[in-house]
Amino acid sequence: MTQSSRNLGALIGARICHDLISPVGAIANGLELMELAGVPDGPEMALVVGSAAHANARLQFFRVAFGLSSDAQSLSEREMRGIVSDVYTARIACDWAVNGPLPRRMAQAAFLAILCGEQAAPFGGTLQVTGGEDGLRLSVIGERLDPKPAHWARLTRPEAGDLDDLPAAQVQFALLPTVLAEMGRWAETSLVRPVTLSF
Repeated sequence: MTQSSRNLGALIGARICHDLISPVGAIANGLELMELAGVPDGPEMALVVGSAAHANARLQFFRVAFGLSSDAQSLSEREMRGIVSDVYTARIACDWAVNGPLPRRMAQAAFLAILCGEQAAPFGGTLQVTGGEDGLRLSVIGERLDPKPAHWARLTRPEAGDLDDLPAAQVQFALLPTVLAEMGRWAETSLVRPVTLSF
């Protein structure tokens, strides 16, 4: 993946997230106003409210994971913890145990790593992120983990597969090594339970 193609992809991702965050946020605000106006609560309303909140949280997450980033920008511990806790509320939990702020590029790598970890826990589990600016470690903890070796091989050997063979749902496995290379870092992985990814 060349730098120009990665930048183009990041710009496309940022544009999509930017354009969708406002209308999704407006839907959430509209639902709050409906509740204040006395619209009866029920399972239908709860489903719509929950779906709007989750969509907004995922867009915030994807904006960090797939948008443009630079070391001149940073994200606070509170902001990153808030984004992660809003996204991972159901069968997969995320324990964000990173102290302090991170440069935006490091935060991007962390969020891409979380997406990789999510794929290794199709039946649920906990994604634990520890460390700080000097280095991060993702541990995937669960009873029925199923990391796909071909996907995880891309993290340590980016040449391990052609992008044409990579499903869209696994794009994080191709993007993370590129982001790490830009920072002069590399990934170390272990597929033995718990599945781990460090950089």
